[in-house]
Amino acid sequence: MSARRGWLLAGLALLTGGCAEPAPAPSGGFAGLGQESEGFARVVPGRAFAFPVDHGAHPDFRIEWWYLTANLRDAEGRDYGVQWTLFRNALRPAADAAGWGNGNLWMGHAGLTTRDRHWSAQRMARGGVGQAGVVAAPFEAWIDDWSLQGDPAGELRARASGSGFGYRLRLQAEGPLVLQGEQGYSRKSAGGQASYYYSQPFFRAEGVLDIDGREVAVTGTAWMDREWSSQPLAADQHGWDWFSLHLDDGRRLMLFRLRHAGGGAFLSGNWIAPDERIAPLGEGEIRLRPLHTTHVAGREVPTRWSLAIPGDGLEVEVAAINPEAWMDLDTAYWEGPVRVTGSAGGIGYLEMTGY
Repeated sequence: MSARRGWLLAGLALLTGGCAEPAPAPSGGFAGLGQESEGFARVVPGRAFAFPVDHGAHPDFRIEWWYLTANLRDAEGRDYGVQWTLFRNALRPAADAAGWGNGNLWMGHAGLTTRDRHWSAQRMARGGVGQAGVVAAPFEAWIDDWSLQGDPAGELRARASGSGFGYRLRLQAEGPLVLQGEQGYSRKSAGGQASYYYSQPFFRAEGVLDIDGREVAVTGTAWMDREWSSQPLAADQHGWDWFSLHLDDGRRLMLFRLRHAGGGAFLSGNWIAPDERIAPLGEGEIRLRPLHTTHVAGREVPTRWSLAIPGDGLEVEVAAINPEAWMDLDTAYWEGPVRVTGSAGGIGYLEMTGY
């Protein structure tokens, strides 16, 4: 998540047949992912995470994703955003078989955003034949010629390309992996739906963007999210707004809002302090509301937000660097870099689905 921030899109594409148009929320929740997932493993509190094993795939669960976003700048001070995501979706329990009997489908999304342009690309693959996959150690996630390679707790390399754009980035971790939610157990509804979720929010980034055949050297910050689950939504949840923010004072903030079809939302988040301490945020501690919408791809999408966490003295606006950052793929959604102003400054990423 998503910014992703970006985290149920593989299931959406597969369960909706790749429909890019807005649709009513099904009775089983957004993309059917609020339905019971008989035969798959369940997310429960108290799991002990283990690395590097958990960098790899979790075939007992129905869906998971490897998700990277980066806020970058060139020598002239121009802003860029980059996204790299790989999703695994199991069509049935015990899907991890060899060859064409494998029941996993893989999907990759890549994006690049400037202040006035946005590019996106997609890759699809069937599991079991080497076209896509993840290896825990040494870590590699790939689909076709797109890849993440290295160590999420150390140095990582990212590459992807599409029509008119591409990027090659080197990422260096300057802090530890972070367990989101309650020691990695991330609640998604009051009814108990949840995912396992950890992040690497401490990457420094440098590399090269390819924009219409022109190379641009960039530096900046990056954030990697890892989640897996089998039933991550409640039956009436039909979309989300997902933020990952780097504040200028060294704090980092992850928060999300899962919207209910009948009104209301479930909110959750985590503060990550400069000294790396983690502080979970409950629903009553977060105030989040849209301030302005942009008409993009036939939808009204909120591209400027008011965000307050009164208990920590935070009162800011979060605004899209490019309000037109629409991922025009089989599964369509908004995703792009944002800037933070107010009681704290900063940058980050925002992902929004279901509009």
